[in-house]
Amino acid sequence: MKTELVTPSAENISRAAEIIKRGGLAAFPTETVYGLGADGLNSEAVGRIFTAKGRPADNPLILHIESADKLSDCARDIPDAAHRLARAFWPGPLTMVLKKRRHIPDTVTAGLDTVAVRCPGNAIALSLIKAAERPIAAPSANTSGRVSPTSAAHVMEYLNGKIDIVIDGGDCTVGIESTIIDLSEGLPRLLRPGYITAGQIEGVLDISLETAAIASERPKAPGMKYTHYSPIARVIIVDGEPGEAAAYINSQAGDFGVIASSETKALYKTGTVVDAGSRANPDEIARGLYAALIRLDHTGVSHIYCEAFYDTELGISIMNRLEKSAGYNIIRLNK
Repeated sequence: MKTELVTPSAENISRAAEIIKRGGLAAFPTETVYGLGADGLNSEAVGRIFTAKGRPADNPLILHIESADKLSDCARDIPDAAHRLARAFWPGPLTMVLKKRRHIPDTVTAGLDTVAVRCPGNAIALSLIKAAERPIAAPSANTSGRVSPTSAAHVMEYLNGKIDIVIDGGDCTVGIESTIIDLSEGLPRLLRPGYITAGQIEGVLDISLETAAIASERPKAPGMKYTHYSPIARVIIVDGEPGEAAAYINSQAGDFGVIASSETKALYKTGTVVDAGSRANPDEIARGLYAALIRLDHTGVSHIYCEAFYDTELGISIMNRLEKSAGYNIIRLNK
């Protein structure tokens, strides 16, 4: 198969929509990461996503819709909390898990009676969904378990020759996957932290969120069970004061990379250093994190040391991705 890389013209978006209608696969930008899209109502087409990515079949997908008005096409028994969150955060990086309608294929939901749905905050994605005239099932457009793609070049690196078309919409503006909240039973539960923080959700719903005990249950949403966001190089998080972290990393031997903040990058005297952005601007760190991991992988380093960014609520979401990338390999200094 030859994978086409195209600009986001109206003609190319229409072509990508026709590919999806015919059961093919189209990668497209969202505000979070690039998605690998298929007809969310076509079980065979959805199955091609799993084949292209090498994704485990028990890892559910997210359905992408063009507006909150389409939510009832995918979900039933929708609570008021879902409508309130949609008004506050859609289009945007928030995914809601709800009771599914019967026509949603089991391949999308991994056989569960719930479905994950979001309305992406990206004009290209919304145009594609509207042109396809159906919900689009779309996980990240990468090889399963690897670092999520935030550019079309990343997608081509992973999936060239495995999918039909890639729409190049430039770099993603958010850079980490959507927040996922379970509204399917009882109190809302946070399944995956993301750009929309727990505090923002609690402010809209006027409640305290529960957090899913993800290790003990069948995953209801992506990113809950399997190793994710991992480069080829081994990732090691160094959690400590910036000066202490730099001193520890500087004392290490070997060929390694470093992900540092703008404020601390000058402290490193060894290794290949990548500036992840300013601690004063966690949006910048979220936006550049995956690109930094991929860039260091391209240098051929054997392992990557990364500073910890727990400082802010968004930092908790950033660290969720880094901890999984590192397989929870964290060196905690003076703790």
